Amino acid sequence: MRTTARSLLAAAILATSASARSIVDNLSFGTGERISPNGRGLPGWSVSAQGHSPQILSDRIVLTPPTPANTRGALWADHSLTSTDWNADFSFRASGEYQGSGNLQLWLVKDKNSVSQNDLYGVEKFDGLAIVIDQYNNRGGSIRGFLNDGGQNFKSHSSLESLAFGHCDYSYRNLGRPSKLSITHDNAGLTVKIDDKNCFSTSRVALPSGYNFGITASTSETPDSFEIYSFAVSTASTSHAGAPVQAKRADSKPSPPTLQKLSDLPSAPDFLPDTLPETLTSQKEQFADLHNRIQGVTHQIADMYALLATLGHRLDERHQELAASVIQHGSSRDQIGRIDHRVEEVERTVQRILRDVESKDYRMQLSEMREAVESVRGGVSEHLPEKLGQIVRSSSPRHWSLIGVVVGVQVALAAAYVVYKRRRAGAPKKYL
Repeated sequence: MRTTARSLLAAAILATSASARSIVDNLSFGTGERISPNGRGLPGWSVSAQGHSPQILSDRIVLTPPTPANTRGALWADHSLTSTDWNADFSFRASGEYQGSGNLQLWLVKDKNSVSQNDLYGVEKFDGLAIVIDQYNNRGGSIRGFLNDGGQNFKSHSSLESLAFGHCDYSYRNLGRPSKLSITHDNAGLTVKIDDKNCFSTSRVALPSGYNFGITASTSETPDSFEIYSFAVSTASTSHAGAPVQAKRADSKPSPPTLQKLSDLPSAPDFLPDTLPETLTSQKEQFADLHNRIQGVTHQIADMYALLATLGHRLDERHQELAASVIQHGSSRDQIGRIDHRVEEVERTVQRILRDVESKDYRMQLSEMREAVESVRGGVSEHLPEKLGQIVRSSSPRHWSLIGVVVGVQVALAAAYVVYKRRRAGAPKKYL
């Protein structure tokens, strides 16, 4: 994998050299043997991330890892580009699951803080160029170009596809090799190539100088891993922020190695950058290199001893605090012991009940209960209708008794009427 990336980079450098272009050191990385001199950062670039820590390996930077999901990563150049005639060669690789997703952006903007770690879909207003690599509209992969003068709010725009000034389809995922994206900007306009094949170009784009390069990547629930192998910026003139790489003369003497300090980490040891053996031609240079390296190792050992002493002192303090806490809360130990004893008694009681339940056979009792229920149900179904009939018959009045009562009442009424008539007839009459 490293050989392929280096071969692509060598081809890019040869092509730019043929057209009288020079590599801009402080806007490029991955053009040497190692992508980082110390594995902790990129010279001239700021590395940031959200949801993870970017891995800076010997030949690439893992901007977004395969896990976890929903992560972001960003690389921004510390210096701006002051030339309008430039070429940028960008080597990257994307890999992930079958339905993985994510996006990768190459920016050239006036204010890098307006973009930060955002992708094209999360950035609001920016002034500059954005080249987006993603799976938009389920095409299997596409490369699109966007321009903004700071007036469009991309985050709230309803149709970003309409703002693209150029695009091409490119299946970039799981290729097993790095892909090379090349962007050229000159008086003829802007040209974008992928793997040395034309993607799109336009003559209507003219970008001013003084803008900053940046690379951002973001992933979703099924993340893609975006790995950056190299980024090389070359210009046709010397009016840029950094000096171009100059070819060394055969008779020039290499400068002696000097100690450098890792200022980005506190209490960091001194270190020496790697030096090729053929550059140390004299005994004096070899002795100076050996002296400096031994001195660097001595500094590292001293720092290790100081760190171990600090850790030992902190451990002793922590041990004393714990011992004092145990002595102060000695009564708590007795309470914990009593609670443990009660818990053990409850466990023993539960175990005895469990053994009693498992050792006895309740099949005979269950069978007797079933027979009793069946006999009760049979007796109720057989004798209940007859008993209800008897109760109804015994409690209902007889017909003859009812008839006798009716006849007796009528006779009593007739007798009362006869007596009434007789008394009225025998009463004295009054005459006027």
